Amino acid sequence: MAKHKMPGSRIVIETLIEQGVTDVFGYPGGQVLNIYDELYKASDRINHYLTAHEQGAAHAADGYARATGKVGVVIATSGPGATNLVTGIATAMLDSIPMVAITGNVPTSLIGKDSFQEINITGVTLPITKHNYFVSNVKDLADTIREAFQIAKSGRPGPVLIDIPKDVQIAEYDFECEGVIEPYPQKKANDKEIDAAVDLINKAQKPYIYIGGGVITAGLSKKIKELAEKIDGYIGCTLMGLSAIENSYERFLGMQGMHGQYESSMANKEADLVIGIGVRFSDRATGNVKKYSKNAKVIQLDTDLSEINKNIKADVGIVGKISCALSKIIEKCDKQKHAEWKKTIDELKTKSKEISKKVNVVKSDKISPKQVFDVINKIKDNDTVVATDVGQHQMWAAQFTSFEKPRTFVSSGGLGTMGYGLGAAIGAAVGSKKRAILVTGDGSFGMNLNELATAVTYNIPVVIVIINNGVLGMVRQWQTLFYGKRYSNTVLGRKTDFVKLADAFGLKGERVTTVQEFEKAFSKAYKANAPYIIDTVIDMDEFVLPMLPPGGSIEDIITEKQKI
Repeated sequence: MAKHKMPGSRIVIETLIEQGVTDVFGYPGGQVLNIYDELYKASDRINHYLTAHEQGAAHAADGYARATGKVGVVIATSGPGATNLVTGIATAMLDSIPMVAITGNVPTSLIGKDSFQEINITGVTLPITKHNYFVSNVKDLADTIREAFQIAKSGRPGPVLIDIPKDVQIAEYDFECEGVIEPYPQKKANDKEIDAAVDLINKAQKPYIYIGGGVITAGLSKKIKELAEKIDGYIGCTLMGLSAIENSYERFLGMQGMHGQYESSMANKEADLVIGIGVRFSDRATGNVKKYSKNAKVIQLDTDLSEINKNIKADVGIVGKISCALSKIIEKCDKQKHAEWKKTIDELKTKSKEISKKVNVVKSDKISPKQVFDVINKIKDNDTVVATDVGQHQMWAAQFTSFEKPRTFVSSGGLGTMGYGLGAAIGAAVGSKKRAILVTGDGSFGMNLNELATAVTYNIPVVIVIINNGVLGMVRQWQTLFYGKRYSNTVLGRKTDFVKLADAFGLKGERVTTVQEFEKAFSKAYKANAPYIIDTVIDMDEFVLPMLPPGGSIEDIITEKQKI
């Protein structure tokens, strides 16, 4: 393709289009006006979604990436525009989400002079990006953007930031389209490590396959089930691993950890072999690391060497392309049958049902959390993305939502970002080109509800279910359990009318208090081709159970509120 001389701002847009980008999120400002001028000119080839705040734009790019597997893109101006991206970038970093953030900056001649809206954003974001760039010469611009995309989606994905001074956007240089850049090739796993893993698997009597977000990233859902079938094992997951395996699969036990399903957490404890795939064994999943799977051998597969042995000592650590390593393990390991292990799992499932009946009993005339999700599961289709904010509602969503397809759960796991959900749900709906459901709490929703303006402006069909208990529910739960019921600043006492708020933003809203009212409202909202709010009032004393106390282990599991 012929070279064309063009300003840096146009090179930015042409390179994005070259890399297959069709949608970007952002907010204009003085130091990105040239880029936005080129966005205007290329609006027939690339869509821009103007959010209400740069943080919302970053979360939208993140949700877009999670729902599609593509690299999410966000654009912001210098100074506060760039720093407003920080929480969104950190959220993507902790959950290994591919994102490219493009910021403008003051001209290079003014760098370091405390110019208006100048900030060293590469310095600010150095600890929370996979890599970042300051582009000082227009001749490097196109290749820098290509490399940023390559890094963002290679190996363990993550966010990359590119800071582009105003004069670099104005300067001209030759541009030639080169096509979509491929990720860096991944190293092959060591055959000795694979053989060692196979040996442990063949000796195991109670294998437990523990999966995380890396399984979704690598598209390994089918291989995980193939492994489980061959070794007669059972599967549990992290919060980030939800949706990798369909809930209806008989060998899938659900999320384990602090608020995990009883049968999954207990199976992890009882196993004599834990096969961790695409997981980092975080504290919320393991509890007390000294007691975690103390009687089990551990195999860990990951693309990132730094994850091996970081939190849990692995007996066998396999680094490299997980799909290839897993294929070799499946091929080499023996076909097995573990009747006693199945018997144990069946007993755990029975016990879990008994616990669930006690935990989820309706305690008042208000709708219960489980009833909310029973209705959602009944009405939503399997392609619908369910996004959450962070708190009790997030854990209820993880426990009760039925996921049948990968990339249908979007939630902030590592950073635990309240205010993440609405922007992420908008991005997921844009990326999937289908409606999305946001399950949020009145505390989380209050942080970034300004993005209602974005949903309404673009008529993005997001069904917003506010689990409204009038308190900061998870923090209050901890205060009940560990702080002598001293409710310091967790009872909100706000007078916000979310139905009137919906009307003010230009969307419909309803307030419900019973399961019948919720089912009627949710059915209506789900059919609407527009954003919709359902303010769902629940009792403030509803708890997320089971629960492992912080720093505790499975032996300390809390299964009944009466025992608190």
